Amino acid sequence: MDVPNTIGKYQVQGVLGQGGMGTVYRAFDPAIQRGVAIKTVVKSALDPADLQYALSRFRHEAQAVGRLNHSRIAAIYDYGEEIDLAYIVMEIVTGKSLFQHMQSSVRFDLREIGEIIRQLLDGLGYAHAQGVIHRDIKPSNVLVTEEGRIKLTDFGIARLDTSKLTHVGEVMGSPGYMSPEQFLGTEVDARSDLYSVGIIAYELLTGQRPFMGSDAEVMRQVLNEQPANPSLLNPKISAQLDQALQKALSKKRDDRFQSAKEFSEAFIKGIDASIRHSAPKGSAATIAEATTQRMDQALVQAARALAGKPPAPTISGSAPAARAAPAAPAAAPAAAVRKARILFVDDEERILNALRSIFRRDYHVFTAVNGPEALEFVTRFKPQVVVSDQRMREMTGIELLRQVREISPNTVRMLLTGYSDLAAIVGSINDGEVFRYISKPWDNDDIQRIVAEAVAVALELGDTRAAPGIVPDPMKAGILVVDDSREAHQATQELFGTFCPVVLARHLDDAFNVLQRQEIALILATVDKGDDEIATALKLLKQVHPEILAIAVVKASDSELVIELINEAQVFRLLNQPLDRALLKQHVQAALTRYQAYKQTPQLLHQHRVAPVRDGDDTTRRMIERMRSLKNWLRPEEK
Repeated sequence: MDVPNTIGKYQVQGVLGQGGMGTVYRAFDPAIQRGVAIKTVVKSALDPADLQYALSRFRHEAQAVGRLNHSRIAAIYDYGEEIDLAYIVMEIVTGKSLFQHMQSSVRFDLREIGEIIRQLLDGLGYAHAQGVIHRDIKPSNVLVTEEGRIKLTDFGIARLDTSKLTHVGEVMGSPGYMSPEQFLGTEVDARSDLYSVGIIAYELLTGQRPFMGSDAEVMRQVLNEQPANPSLLNPKISAQLDQALQKALSKKRDDRFQSAKEFSEAFIKGIDASIRHSAPKGSAATIAEATTQRMDQALVQAARALAGKPPAPTISGSAPAARAAPAAPAAAPAAAVRKARILFVDDEERILNALRSIFRRDYHVFTAVNGPEALEFVTRFKPQVVVSDQRMREMTGIELLRQVREISPNTVRMLLTGYSDLAAIVGSINDGEVFRYISKPWDNDDIQRIVAEAVAVALELGDTRAAPGIVPDPMKAGILVVDDSREAHQATQELFGTFCPVVLARHLDDAFNVLQRQEIALILATVDKGDDEIATALKLLKQVHPEILAIAVVKASDSELVIELINEAQVFRLLNQPLDRALLKQHVQAALTRYQAYKQTPQLLHQHRVAPVRDGDDTTRRMIERMRSLKNWLRPEEK
């Protein structure tokens, strides 16, 4: 497919996705220096009879969302048309749809489900207050960002209070999530969106929608049957949450919640009551994409007849139905293996031969001489461990390990290099999230021990799937800034102070006092060359409390210190002084999201097995004892 260089004033950088009517591109706005997504419709791809209708819908989406400015709604910046193209310029959102997460069998816990629905209703409540009704709420139109926030998107069939584009009798939506009035083709208002949110909530809690079957069967159930209480499918659900969902799914609009806020408050109370239950969760069910479509008019007329209503007026023309998303490839079955698979990547054959001779007795050893070859192997075979050189001609080791992390998140990654390049060392953790940094030439005993630790971690992780960390807003867990100056604290406070607690500790004793009384997700610590106390504390903390993440702010260009922080403290990210605020924001957001993922999937903590601290003096032992006395906020019953 031909990718244009520009669309309007925007520089096209690549393709984000493709559908039946057009393509979504990643682009750059040179005027204000920001990345954007451009959603296009190719006019020649449409049936001439449908062209004006489809373009009206597309233009209508820009009008509907262009008037909205809310953190829970993907923003629209611009609309334009060219000879054969209409396009919407929108906020670029990094992450996956809720549908994609559900399709991959991710199960959210009750608290996270509560946060998803709360954030979704927060955005909808704002849209409704502005006179915008979405009319197509479904999991594929709900995005979960990499920061664990919810974004509502695709207002393609939304209704404005002032719009006459949608007529009474016209039925559009996704059947599995449509309200009774949508099936009947009668007037739709905000309460129809709330009904659809109720379907999503039911599905998240039970693993299935309340009404299943063909479009006709779903329609019959929606109009005539009361859904089963979700507690019958998930015993952990309280009677209070049952009542909230039954109210949300009432046949009559007047019996439902009358506002998003009212629904949100009742739902969260039901979630809180359910958390007090101790019964196991229900099992997951297969999730199928819901296709937005204009319903068959014969089916609509039958629905109206069943409801004792006169036939709906027929609407000329038809909108092209959206294509269902292709099914995701099935995950490869887990196989019991006696030997772990290790991939070594280096462009020097002598290095690969030496590594083979060391490890081939205990592991299945594979080698690659460049990055593309290694990525092909990782994609096909998902090795437990990848060890890569840094300086290779076709791809650096950092870039290779970054892509390995995306392809196979549970593969343990290590960088093996003979160059003490500080930028490469920092990149190995910030981009590749390496388990260890190994220097050449290596000591055979050391590298065998490190690889054995990596294999043990990989086997413990196994096929563990990490649910996306849904970050509550505001967040109870805080950020502890350990710094004898106020620069890092001030910057962090300005960026995150309205979102979560940001606490300053000038000294280590102050830091322990904060950790004793408050849940901390992230420690942002300034580590100077020769400041052994802070560095040692970070190393010991990862041994005793691996759930607390650390970002080290390094004052001096000290490669040896940085390698120690990677290998012995498993710092999450590294920053240099003076602080780059954009990087600070990016890394802190990623850390808070990871902390939420640990709450959802504690098995992920296995990847933070660190090298033992070498010094065992009295000060170190006292520090360890103090750390062991701290509360484990992920499992409050433990210390």
